[in-house]
Amino acid sequence: MTYGQQPQPNPNYEPQGGSGINTGYGAQPQYQYANQQQYGVPYGNQQQYQQYQYAQQAPQGQPYAQPQYAYAGGAGAAATVNGQVAYSYEQARRASVTRAYGEMTAGLVVTMLVALFAQATGAYYYFLAATGMIGLIGLCVVQVAMAVVLGMRITKMSVGAARAMFYVYAALMGFTLSSIFWVYTTADIVVALGITAAFFLALTMFSLTTKFDMLKLGPILMVGLIVLIVSQLVLLFIPGVGGATRIVCAFGILVFAGMTMYDAQSTRALFEQYEAQGPEMVRKISILCALNLYLDFVNMFLYILQLFGSRD
Repeated sequence: MTYGQQPQPNPNYEPQGGSGINTGYGAQPQYQYANQQQYGVPYGNQQQYQQYQYAQQAPQGQPYAQPQYAYAGGAGAAATVNGQVAYSYEQARRASVTRAYGEMTAGLVVTMLVALFAQATGAYYYFLAATGMIGLIGLCVVQVAMAVVLGMRITKMSVGAARAMFYVYAALMGFTLSSIFWVYTTADIVVALGITAAFFLALTMFSLTTKFDMLKLGPILMVGLIVLIVSQLVLLFIPGVGGATRIVCAFGILVFAGMTMYDAQSTRALFEQYEAQGPEMVRKISILCALNLYLDFVNMFLYILQLFGSRD
């Protein structure tokens, strides 16, 4: 090349590092595209990458969380409804138990009023004077028959008939129990009645709150009741056994204390068994339970009176 001539480009010349960074302006597209492939998202995988981002964001978004929230809310609502139903049933059982004890208390009031009336008028004395031993046996047979019929046929009777029979039975019991005024003082009767009421209430509260199942002791209590009845029949024919009589009375108190706790839990179990048959059946069962509790109270009262009372 001589001075004054401009250098001409050599068409056969190729720069070193043709695909390198310092390749000139024409190499920039290759550089950008290479960087996009190395550091960016490949063009062919853009759709897969968007799906991946969408899948990562979906669990945190509201649209996909709402069905799970709605399902949890539905389960919670169902649990709330079930809890309310269970609470309603529990309230119904408590109301039924309260009704049974109310019927029992009403029967005791009838018994007390009739006993006081028979004592004041001497009606029981005149009845025995007119009928003698036949009248006494007949009165006992009628009471036992009424208790058996009421216990076995109450589900087939109307509520009014069952309640009327229960109160008639309580009145006959009061008529018979008026004879205790001939043997014991009024003070002893009142004290025995107060002790029985307190003892009965304590046993009832214990049996309704304890987790111990008294229903398992049913056969044992039945055997004890049979032994008690046989012992009393034997003592009727053996005079002058005051000590044995007291032992039998103490045993009788224990037996009917157990029967009180048994019948208290049995009352709740019977209501759970028959509550699905409607309110009328529940009212019938409440009368039957009232009869059982009534008999427990009366028998316990008589044994306490015999054990602690002083005869005139």
